[in-house]
Amino acid sequence: MWVAFAAASAVFAGLTAILAKAGVARTPSNLATALRTVIVLVSAIVMVFVVGSQSTIGEVSPTALGFLVLSGLSTGASWLCYFRALQLGPVSRVAAVDKSSVVLTVLFAIVLLGETESLAARLAGVALITVGTYFMVDRRAWTGSDAPGRRWLLYAVGSAVFAALTAILGKVGIVGVESNLGTAIRTTVVLVLAWVVVFVTGEQRALRGIPGRDLWFIVLSGMATGASWLCYWRAMQDGPASVVAPIDRLSILVTVGFAVLVYHERLARREGLGLGLIVVGTLVMLL
Repeated sequence: MWVAFAAASAVFAGLTAILAKAGVARTPSNLATALRTVIVLVSAIVMVFVVGSQSTIGEVSPTALGFLVLSGLSTGASWLCYFRALQLGPVSRVAAVDKSSVVLTVLFAIVLLGETESLAARLAGVALITVGTYFMVDRRAWTGSDAPGRRWLLYAVGSAVFAALTAILGKVGIVGVESNLGTAIRTTVVLVLAWVVVFVTGEQRALRGIPGRDLWFIVLSGMATGASWLCYWRAMQDGPASVVAPIDRLSILVTVGFAVLVYHERLARREGLGLGLIVVGTLVMLL
C-alpha cells in the first residue's frame, strides 16, 4: 500500500505547484505560503481525529518530537524558497530543480539511514536525474549571464536542499508515530515559521488586499498539499525513503503537463530531453 500512497502523493504534489503558481500572481509569496499552511494544518488535524490518533500524542518520544520539529523547520524553509522561485521563474523549470531534491534525499538515505539495497541502480538514477535537471534549466541561469534566471534558480536550489533534509529528518521522526499525527506536528511548526517570516517582512499588511482569485488558488493549493503530505508520510512510514521520495518526485510529470496546457510554457528539445532523463532516472531507482 505504501507504493499507492506514494503515487497519490505525486499526483497531488503536481497539482500543488500549478495551483500555487496562480495563487502568487499578485500576492506576496511568503504570505501565500503562510495562508496555504493554515489549510494544510486543518486537513492534517481533521485526519488525526478521523483515525483517532489524537490520544497517542502523549506517547510521542522527545527524540521523535525533536526530529519532527526539525523536519517542520526544513519544510518551512523549503516552501518559502519554492514559492518565491515560482513567483520569479517558469513553473516547469522551478519544479525540475525542486524535484532534484530526490538526489540529495537518496544520498542522505544511503549514508545516514543505511539504505544500500539496489545501490547501483539508485546511484545510476541519481546521475540521470542530475544531468536531466541541468538540461531542464536554461544555460544562462547556470553560467550567470541571466540575472533573473539566477534569482529563481537560487531559490529553487534552496528549496531542493531543504526538501531533502525534510525527508530524512521526517523519516527518522515518524518512527513509532502515527503518520497523520506526525504530519500535524510538522505542519504546526511550518505554520509558526511561515507567519514569523510574514511579520518580519511586513507582508501581513497585504492580507486585506489579496485578490479573490489568488485566495481561491491559495486555498486549493493548500488542500492539494495537505492531501499530498498525508499520503507521502503514510508511504514514508512503511516504505524506504530512497524509494518513496523518487515516486513522489514523479509529480514533475503532472506539473509540467499542466504548465504546458495552462501556462503555455513550451519545452525546447533540450528541456524535453532533460525531463525524459529525470523520469528515467526516477524509474531506474525503483528497480
